[in-house]
Amino acid sequence: MGASRVFQLFQVAPHNTKRDAWLVINGRVLDVTRFLEDHPGGSEVLMESVGKDATAGFDAVGHSKAAAEIMAKYQVGVLQGFEDKHSALDAKEKSEGKVYEMTGRVIKEAPGRKRLWLIDLFVPSAVAVLAFWYRCSGSLAEV
Repeated sequence: MGASRVFQLFQVAPHNTKRDAWLVINGRVLDVTRFLEDHPGGSEVLMESVGKDATAGFDAVGHSKAAAEIMAKYQVGVLQGFEDKHSALDAKEKSEGKVYEMTGRVIKEAPGRKRLWLIDLFVPSAVAVLAFWYRCSGSLAEV
């Protein structure tokens, strides 16, 4: 995007239809009209936020860096007076040498889960052995 146009939120508000859908995320004014049908969560998700600041919803979902890159294609301007708190914190952390980058999500198993497989194996096996013993002991008693 070239020179950024500066908008106020009241200028974004009228763009709230499927034919003209704008929203604000992290101070960026985005025209998502062409992206509505391509959005992985469906157009309804975006339509709930058009004409408004959708930053909280965007951040709550935990979008990837790829999503932020896609957003850049739809940027038509910036929100007047917006101060990005995250970039101010990032700049401070970088100047202090604290740089953290999340490259993926890690799902850790609960600590006790590794021991549970023994129970998962032992209980059905014990039940099967007892059932077999019961059936066999009944037929042996008849002999």
